[in-house]
Amino acid sequence: MNIRQDGITPNATRLLWAGFVAILAAGLGFGVRGGILATWGAEFGFAGAELGAITGAGLTGFCFGIIIGGLVVDKLGYGRLVIAAFAFHALSAFVTFAAMPDQEKAVAYNFLYWGTFIFAIANGTLEAVANPLVATLFPNKRTHYLNILHASWPAGLVAGGAIGWILGEQYGWHWKWQLGLFFIPTVVYGLMFFGQQMPQSEASKKGLNLSEMFKDVGLLGALVVCFLLALFFHGALGIPQTWAYALAGALLVAVGVLTQFSMGAFLLFVLFVAHLLVGAVELGTDGWIQNITGNILTPAEGKILFVFTSFVMFALRFTADFIEKRIGLSPIGILLACSLLAVVGLLVTSRIETFVGAIFALLIYAVGKTFFWPTMLAVTSDRFPRTGAIAISIMGGVGMMSAGMIGGPGLGYAKDRFASAHLEVRHRAVYAEYTVEEPRGWLFFGDVAAIDGRKLGDVQATLAAARDELAAAGIHDPQAALERLTPEERAVHAASIQGDRQTLVADAVIPAVMALIYLGLLIYFRSIGGYKAVHLEGTDATHRGGSRRRPR
Repeated sequence: MNIRQDGITPNATRLLWAGFVAILAAGLGFGVRGGILATWGAEFGFAGAELGAITGAGLTGFCFGIIIGGLVVDKLGYGRLVIAAFAFHALSAFVTFAAMPDQEKAVAYNFLYWGTFIFAIANGTLEAVANPLVATLFPNKRTHYLNILHASWPAGLVAGGAIGWILGEQYGWHWKWQLGLFFIPTVVYGLMFFGQQMPQSEASKKGLNLSEMFKDVGLLGALVVCFLLALFFHGALGIPQTWAYALAGALLVAVGVLTQFSMGAFLLFVLFVAHLLVGAVELGTDGWIQNITGNILTPAEGKILFVFTSFVMFALRFTADFIEKRIGLSPIGILLACSLLAVVGLLVTSRIETFVGAIFALLIYAVGKTFFWPTMLAVTSDRFPRTGAIAISIMGGVGMMSAGMIGGPGLGYAKDRFASAHLEVRHRAVYAEYTVEEPRGWLFFGDVAAIDGRKLGDVQATLAAARDELAAAGIHDPQAALERLTPEERAVHAASIQGDRQTLVADAVIPAVMALIYLGLLIYFRSIGGYKAVHLEGTDATHRGGSRRRPR
């Protein structure tokens, strides 16, 4: 790998690693938050759906940052967006750290929700810079270098998971100190971007205006975005459903006017739908996996497993070029193989009983989810250069908004539904005592009386204390620790674990649908002579041997 030779500018190496550190900061914050969900549940009394909504805010805000950033990046410049991202990161810490345990539950929830949302806006703004920048810098090896860029996300997850495991579990750092460490890479990326000359995208060099760049997105692509925005307007902002969809419809009409009512490229619409599912299964699951495996096994083991799977992703994302050239898989072939592995990994993980078994199951899942996100960005950049930064930014926004409005809250709702149903069937009296008074629904699914987060936290704290006491005596028997609980507490604990297992099984449906989509795309590209990147006439990419075919 020769980065200097592959890049089209002398500072390509520095810009690649500046983007790497920027996304690492986002991954670190996400990883730490995943490890402190149980802490927030116990400290503030949040149920799974509320924790899922906060986790989702860490993703939905990203959509606004990356899409708005993608629309203005060519006009404002990369440097100004980096400054804006830094300011949003600082503001997010101020809002999040305002949450206190002696506040009313609703007040603390709002501080955590909107602090997390602002953090996500900062992350999205950074990716509005990094993704099109790297795609422009390396036009003939986009899959390879976008995977390297996004190796920083699991690197951040490793760092965030390690912070929770070592500083949280071992040294008892408060969650605010843990979360505040994301400022270290934040300062570093600011310094790395400072004063650098940035290249122009292919579309910018051709002088295309916003309307021309948006035509491949068109009404079909905008339909996906507007659907997710309607969910956000209703679910996050509390706008009545009818008005939420009316507002989203007005935005769809605005896109129609902008593009002269171009329907857009059907292939790009399919890619947006596929990436909606990628966001739900990859990031939605990442937001919960520490909580789920930590509950089935132990919290410390859940953090170790999260670090392990994130490290696997980090290492494998440097191998995309090898997979394409030596194994011979096209980007679509890589996506299909990953979907199948993700299905198997989630199903096997749902049945884990031991730490060793969890290592094996999560290894399969980690390999499966590794290449989804960056390879989807590469395919979009390869096939639709006329869109400049717009399509690749919308792609990232769709994935994050889906994770925030569907993946994160959906898995939280599933945990609540499966766990409370298990408890109600087997221990109706315990169900009445341990569930919340106000049931909550999600999307078009019915209301669920979830297990109270504070009461579940008390059970888990009692179990943890029993484990520690037995470990001090040299006894490492999980069953012995469970026997220290009352029958009611054991019933609640068992229900929460059963809810986690069933949630993972339901989650496996998403990559199964993705596999069907990628199979269809594989057949399509073979019917037109194979997958090839498309470049605009007269750009650096065509001068370096790229194809001059028009995008389909």
